[in-house]
Amino acid sequence: MLSSASRNAASRLRSSVSFVKRTLASSSGSPPPAEGFMQGVATSKFIKATKEQALAHPELAAVKNSETQKMNYFTAVNDALATALATDDKAVIFGEDVGFGGVFRCTIGLAEKFGKDRVFNMPLTEQGIIGFGIGMAAVGHTPIAEIQFADYVFPAFDQIVNEAAKYRYRSGNEFNVGGLTIRMPCNAVGHGALYHSQSPEAYFAHTPGLKIVYPRSPIQAKGFLLAAIRDPNPVLVMEPKILYRSAVEQVPVDDFVLPLGKAEVVKEGKDLTVVGWGAQLYVLEHAVQEAEKRMPGLSIEVIDLRSILPWDRDAVEKSVNKTGRLLIAHEAPHTGGFGGEIAAAIQERCFLKLEAPIARVCGWDTPFPLVYEKFYVPGMIRCLDEIERVMNY
Repeated sequence: MLSSASRNAASRLRSSVSFVKRTLASSSGSPPPAEGFMQGVATSKFIKATKEQALAHPELAAVKNSETQKMNYFTAVNDALATALATDDKAVIFGEDVGFGGVFRCTIGLAEKFGKDRVFNMPLTEQGIIGFGIGMAAVGHTPIAEIQFADYVFPAFDQIVNEAAKYRYRSGNEFNVGGLTIRMPCNAVGHGALYHSQSPEAYFAHTPGLKIVYPRSPIQAKGFLLAAIRDPNPVLVMEPKILYRSAVEQVPVDDFVLPLGKAEVVKEGKDLTVVGWGAQLYVLEHAVQEAEKRMPGLSIEVIDLRSILPWDRDAVEKSVNKTGRLLIAHEAPHTGGFGGEIAAAIQERCFLKLEAPIARVCGWDTPFPLVYEKFYVPGMIRCLDEIERVMNY
């Protein structure tokens, strides 16, 4: 006789297998694009599909009279880069293949418009790319470096954490490399396997002197990239590559920035706080919708953390003090993932308000798999299961 826990686990496994089969069966049979495609983003309530929705956001008050243009994520990145080059004569863009437009087309047309001395290819050496950027920033330029895949940033790890992050501190603020921005496509893509799927934000979040931002949509991509480029600190911009074509919004054509270090409550609620960032927000949205259907009266608050370093403790604390429960989800592995830092900080600040243990839904503690990707990532079913467990505690 199976125990109740065993039956529940078996049921969840059957649900997961069924979901994967439906996903595979619904594919057209043609190979997916290099950056993958995320279903459900187009109908998300977090996407600003009209000009009115986009310009109503309070953070866009400075461009409330702007025209908007329909852009996908990579086009918004391209627009931000073009704006940076047009408004800063010292700005330059470089990386592997960026002179040709890049693997994901984020720099397409920029070399032709601004010149090959400002948008150019670099050798296949990540430490060289970042070292070059540090040198340019040290003499007053605005280098914007691209790491073609976040998985390949590790050869440059020493340059980022021991040089870029510490340059100002070790010189007593006589010198700095605050003009350096590093872009990197990250996260699962549907077929990326070990070396094209990773989420390395937690490695860098342990490093004082850096900032890290994780835009979820085209508006956020443009606003945060421009903010990163103009911030007086080195900033890592993590771009969920599966959103490059999947996420489409009406984006203001005027120049604007969004505030680094500030989270956003994208859905208000009173019973549970759910925190995520990047593409995970859309997974959580579907899980929340299903949970609220299954549990009438349930009201869940969803927070897009947006910035990993610094992260908005106050916004999460305020929400958890209201709801009494917290769930964090991210694609990176469970052990050492940034969700653990959030959980520890909120436990310290909100202990007497908590109605249940803080929950995390993360990638497993294994290398990122290929054929088992659907079971590895914190998908809708896993997030839904954990929501129900927390609410029934």
